[in-house]
Amino acid sequence: MNMQNLSTEISSPDVHILDSLSSLDLLMLLNQQDQTVAIQVSKILPSVACAVEKISQNMAAGGRLIYVGAGTSGRLGVLDAAECPPTFGVDYQTVIAVIAGGDKAIRQAVEKAEDDMDQGARELELLGIGPLDSVIGISASGRTPYVLGALQYAAFQKALTVSVSNNVNSEIGRASTVVIEVETGPEVLAGSTRLKAGTAQKMVLNMISTAVMVRLGKTYKNFMIDMRPTNEKLIERAKHMIAAVCQCSQEHASDVFEKAHSNVKVAIVMEKRGCDYETALDLLGKSKGNIDEALILE
Repeated sequence: MNMQNLSTEISSPDVHILDSLSSLDLLMLLNQQDQTVAIQVSKILPSVACAVEKISQNMAAGGRLIYVGAGTSGRLGVLDAAECPPTFGVDYQTVIAVIAGGDKAIRQAVEKAEDDMDQGARELELLGIGPLDSVIGISASGRTPYVLGALQYAAFQKALTVSVSNNVNSEIGRASTVVIEVETGPEVLAGSTRLKAGTAQKMVLNMISTAVMVRLGKTYKNFMIDMRPTNEKLIERAKHMIAAVCQCSQEHASDVFEKAHSNVKVAIVMEKRGCDYETALDLLGKSKGNIDEALILE
């Protein structure tokens, strides 16, 4: 594919010469362009919803979620994957990010790594990809060989394949079961897809991971009750959640939190059911971690 035919690569006719602008005018231009991103994302929500439903089904059956990308796209995958364990209490091997060039590429550009299609496939082979896994390939251009190779291998292994790109009729889209194409158009700085394209990708990945975790019962109401309270701030947040959900005092919530061995979900069931720690654990086990179900089980 000719890169000049990609909307993310062409120079915008609406953008003036950047170095002729004052700092304030330049920032206003960037801000105006950024405001178009959410509108474009809103247009592809049905595709995102489709991905959420399929990924949720796979993960409920024991599958993993794997992000694959290069450069900015890869780093955004790493960012979203890294946030899932502390936010939703999932294991670090449940939501995984693979980036072209390895861990070094998180901080330093490893530009040629994205051209290796075979390496993309090898990375997933090492992870032992199978039918219950869901692989999300992320590429602004929609043609990154590393990502394409990974998606093709994942499809061969009968895993769910999802593409996230910023150009329509993308190559990675043709290799995927679920196609998410957010056409963000030309960048203020031509070809710099860390701008609008990257912002759109982050929005989509945040949506997918958050919605999937909601579907899996990792939240209750609008609280992240499966988070890991690993520092003072998070411990206080946990106690506030218990107090809010159970409509009790902060002091009582703190007491229940301690009796629940610092587990917010267990604390809520203990308080709402009036049961002890072991009973709450048993109820949550029977309900597969779903609080609503745990509260009505006999």
